[in-house]
Amino acid sequence: MSATVTAPAHAAPVDTTTTFNVSGGALGITVPSTASLGAGAPGTSISAQLGTVQVIDGRALLTAGWTASVSSTSFTTGGATTAETVPSTAVSYWSGTATASTGVGVFTPGQATAALAQTLNVSRTAFTLTAGTGNNTATWNPTLVVALPAAAVVGTYTGTVAHSVA
Repeated sequence: MSATVTAPAHAAPVDTTTTFNVSGGALGITVPSTASLGAGAPGTSISAQLGTVQVIDGRALLTAGWTASVSSTSFTTGGATTAETVPSTAVSYWSGTATASTGVGVFTPGQATAALAQTLNVSRTAFTLTAGTGNNTATWNPTLVVALPAAAVVGTYTGTVAHSVA
């Protein structure tokens, strides 16, 4: 007696078209909520780091780029008279190089060294990303230099240093 074994027939492959999405987030900037630059006498300068500034780009773009900008108000004390005001033209900023970065692209400081510091009476470039791809971050700790007027009076001066990113 002989047995015949039949192999099962093989079915032709059937393809499944499969998809997924890569989702993008937002572009944002974080800055210190407060900073103290120390103290100085009239006619001298105060120089101190502002604290960590970070741009977070979660947009996952094929061609990513952004520019972080910075400006300042005048700093005032008391009744904000002329002697109680340090104008924004006396406030200089330099970003320095990145303390950290992630992602792909060219990260460029607006002012890499103290010699390149710029006054903040108008909006200045703090940092940029060009030729980027996907998500990225850049972190820096900028330095402010405040030239105190010779006629400045004693007091705690308050102003605003504003960063933005687009």
